[in-house]
Amino acid sequence: MGKAWDSGSKIPDQKELEKELNEYLGKKYGDRIRLVVPMLFPKAGTGDAGGKRKRESKESGKTRFDMKPEELEAYLNEYVIRQDEGKAVLATKICTHFSRINFLEKFKKSSRFEGVGNIKNNIIMIGPTGVGKTYLIKLIAKRIGVPFVKGDATKFSETGYVGGDVEDLVRDLVYEAKGDIEWAQYGIIYIDEIDKIASSINLIGPDVSRTGVQRALLKPMEETEVDLKVPHDPISQLEAIEQYRKTGKKEKKVVNTKNILFIVSGAFNGLDEIIKKRMRKEGIGFGAQIRSKDEQAEYLKHVKAEDLIEYGFESEFIGRLPVIVVFEKLEVEDLYRILKNPNNSIIVGKKRDFKSYGIDIQFEDEALYKLAERAYEEKTGARGLVSAVEKVLLKFEKKLPSTDIRKLVAAASMVEDPEGELEKLLNMPQDEALWARFEVLANGEKDVIKEIINRREGEFLRKHGMVVRGGRVDLIADRVVDQGFDIDAVYEEILTIERQIRDYEESFRKKHGIEIEFDERAIAKLTELAMKEGNNTGAICQGLTENFEHGFKLIRDRTGQSRFVITGEAVEDPQGYLNNVIKETYSEGTPLLTGRTVKDGR
Repeated sequence: MGKAWDSGSKIPDQKELEKELNEYLGKKYGDRIRLVVPMLFPKAGTGDAGGKRKRESKESGKTRFDMKPEELEAYLNEYVIRQDEGKAVLATKICTHFSRINFLEKFKKSSRFEGVGNIKNNIIMIGPTGVGKTYLIKLIAKRIGVPFVKGDATKFSETGYVGGDVEDLVRDLVYEAKGDIEWAQYGIIYIDEIDKIASSINLIGPDVSRTGVQRALLKPMEETEVDLKVPHDPISQLEAIEQYRKTGKKEKKVVNTKNILFIVSGAFNGLDEIIKKRMRKEGIGFGAQIRSKDEQAEYLKHVKAEDLIEYGFESEFIGRLPVIVVFEKLEVEDLYRILKNPNNSIIVGKKRDFKSYGIDIQFEDEALYKLAERAYEEKTGARGLVSAVEKVLLKFEKKLPSTDIRKLVAAASMVEDPEGELEKLLNMPQDEALWARFEVLANGEKDVIKEIINRREGEFLRKHGMVVRGGRVDLIADRVVDQGFDIDAVYEEILTIERQIRDYEESFRKKHGIEIEFDERAIAKLTELAMKEGNNTGAICQGLTENFEHGFKLIRDRTGQSRFVITGEAVEDPQGYLNNVIKETYSEGTPLLTGRTVKDGR
C-alpha cells in the first residue's frame, strides 16, 4: 500500500484490489473491518458497445443508439419462437423511435426538424396469454440497454382516475436508471393487461374509473413533466428537505416523458367478434372467407382504431398508440420449438435446479414434444410448459439428490410414467446405455450452441468489437451446457478474459522491455484456467511468465531478440517450452520467433 503509483503498471482487477485493501485493513484493524467492493470502476478496454452506449448516454444526455431493425430482429429470432410479424414490427418501430431521438438531438438548438407536437411510436400489442408479449419487450429493453419498467393496468383501476400510479411508473424509471433523471427520459414503460381498463357497455360504476385511468395516461404517453417529489413518498420529501438544508434552495426535479416509449398489451377477449361484425357490414360475406387454424388471430390482423374504440377505449387514448402488433396463438409445434431452443429459460432453469444438487440432466426430443402436447392442453400458451415440466420431474428432483445418481436422461417414457421410470432408475442406477445416451445428447447440444455462436458472429463483432474463435468457442459451449449459463453472458466473460490477457501483454512489455504474445491455443488454455479459478487472469499470466522472465532476458541480451510468442505448449509445459525456445534460439539459422507470429499454436 505504501508503493508509489506507477502509471505504466497494470490496473488490478476488482478481486485483486479488494484483496489488497482487505489485507491492509486487516493489518491495521484486525478482523473488525472488512471491505466489500461491488464495483469501483469499469474494466479497462471491455469494448462492450452496449455498456459504452449507456455510459455515453449518461454523460451527454443522448442515447447514442446505432442499432438497425434487422439486427434487432435477428437477435429476437434467437430467443422467440414464431410471431414473425410481431418481431418485425417491434424491431422496426423501436429502432426508429431511438434513431429519431438521435437525429433530433443533433439539431437540439434548432427548430428545423421539431415541427409541431411529437408523435411517438407508442405500441399496443394484442394477443392471447402466454405467446411471449412481455418476454419480447424485456429482451428488447435488455438488448438496447435502456431503463425498463413494467406495470399492470389492473392496479390503476383501484386508485380511480387520480393517476398517481400512472405517474409512479415514470418515477420508477428513475430508480431503474440509478437516479439518473436524464437517462430515465429515454426509457421504456410497459403496461400489461391494458384491455382491463376498457369501459364495458351498460356498466356505470367501474367505467368511470377505467375511463379515468385512460385519461391519466394521455399526457405521459405524449409529453408531460412528472414531479419526482410526491406527497405520499416520505423518502422524496426527506431528500427535498436535506437538499434545502444544504443549499437553501428549493429544487424541483421533474421527468419529461417526451422520449419515453410506452408499450401496452392485452389479450382483448371478444375483440375478434367486433372486427368480424364490422367486416361483414363493410363487405357481404368477406368475414366468412376467413378460415384458418386460428380464426381469432386472423380477424385480429384486420383490427382498426374504430374496433378498439368500440371495445371500450377513448379515441384520444387509441390515438396515442399508432402502432398495433397482433400476436398469434402458439400451437404444439411452436411449444416444442420453444423447449428445443437453447435460450429458453424453462429447460435452462430446470437444468440449474438439478445442477444445484450436482446432477446433470438432458432431454430427448420425443420427451420435449410430449411435454409440448401436455402444455398445449392447458391452453395457457408457453406458461403451460413450466407446469408440464414440473409435473414430470418433481419426484426425480425430490429423490435423486439423496442418491449417487449424477446423470439423468428425460425420455418420452418418463413423461408418460414418471413414477415407473423413477423406480427403474433407482433399481439400475449404473445403466451404461443410459449414460451413453446422455453423452450423445450433451454433445449434440454443444454442437447446436457452437452453430448459434458462429451464426451470430457479425452481431457479436458489432457489439463487442471482437469475436471469440477457435477452442474458446468450445469453451463457451461446454460452459453453457454443463453449467446452464446464458450464451451472451459466457461470451462476454470469455472476451473480458482475453482483454485482460492482452492488457497483461502490454504491462509485461512496459515492465521488462520485452514483447510477448499469447497465441490462440495459449489464450484458450489460459481462459479455461481463469474460468476455473475465478477469472483472476492477471495472476495466472504472471505465474506463467515468471518462469520465462530470466530466459527471455538472457536471450535478448545475447541475441537482441525482444519478441516472443507464448504457445499452448508453454501453458501445458512451461519448462519444456522454455528449453525449446533457448535451444532453437542458439541453433543455426534465424533465431526462433524473431519478428514472426505463430498462429493457432503452429
